[in-house]
Amino acid sequence: MDTRALSVFLSVSDTLNFSRSSELLHMSVSAVSRTIQRLEDELGQRLLERDNRSVKLTSAGHEFREYARNSIDEWQQLRRKLGSDEDLAGEVSLYCSVTATYSILAPILEAFRLTHPSVEIKMHTGDQADGIGRILVGQDDIAVSGRPAQLPRRLEFLPLLQSPLQFCAPAADCAVRDMVLAGDLSSGDIDWNSIPFIVPERGVTKDTLDTWFREQGIRPRIYAQVAGHEAIVAMVSLGLGIGIAPQLVIEASGMGDRVDVIDVQESLPPLTVGLCSQRQRLASPLVKSLWDVARQTYNDRV
Repeated sequence: MDTRALSVFLSVSDTLNFSRSSELLHMSVSAVSRTIQRLEDELGQRLLERDNRSVKLTSAGHEFREYARNSIDEWQQLRRKLGSDEDLAGEVSLYCSVTATYSILAPILEAFRLTHPSVEIKMHTGDQADGIGRILVGQDDIAVSGRPAQLPRRLEFLPLLQSPLQFCAPAADCAVRDMVLAGDLSSGDIDWNSIPFIVPERGVTKDTLDTWFREQGIRPRIYAQVAGHEAIVAMVSLGLGIGIAPQLVIEASGMGDRVDVIDVQESLPPLTVGLCSQRQRLASPLVKSLWDVARQTYNDRV
């Protein structure tokens, strides 16, 4: 039984959603389904009860989940033991958004290559909101992510910087801009319920924005839910609505002059950006070395 199949099962057992797991694993839904079916055929037991509306673990599924987690942990420990040479060499899997590759990771990787030239970084890019999910299922060693309000117990988080979460509106004349300018932002006198919003599909910023909407008593008019802050900034620049994004993304997007930051009376809390990893993965000298270089790099910049 290969560890890849076990990782696929663990993802589905965490999300209880085949489509969501297929996104996290960058596999088709049918490939995820076939993997689960093969496991069930090998075991002679159904691991999941599924219909058109829901997925849940069977009693055998609950037991197999513990086996899968233990098997992957033991495999990782064996790899660490056999690869523990004095001179570090090997591969570290890293996940981040496109913006993070140059706005956050560049100084870390520059320092890391100088100290550990034989370690290869295997980088994957995508929506930063997927980072924690990929770490939880063991798909990557380290991910760049915003810190959630509740961090899963199996994870460690290394804060690197804070970036203000900004509301942004189109800079060009358009109906959306007119709606924003019709109100008085300084006093909070603005009809938020009538303005189209472009919001994140998931992740820390979505949770933060949802909380803000509730606290302000706003029932937003959602124009679109999209993956990635870069896509939000791009759609705002086209005059399709207003959105939120970390300031570092707005500045790095190349579209900063095409959107205007809106200073609202009740601002959003800043986004804490850092690295996350499973605690057990940090026992690996390879993973721990990159973690320590990141900590030192950002300590030196303070």
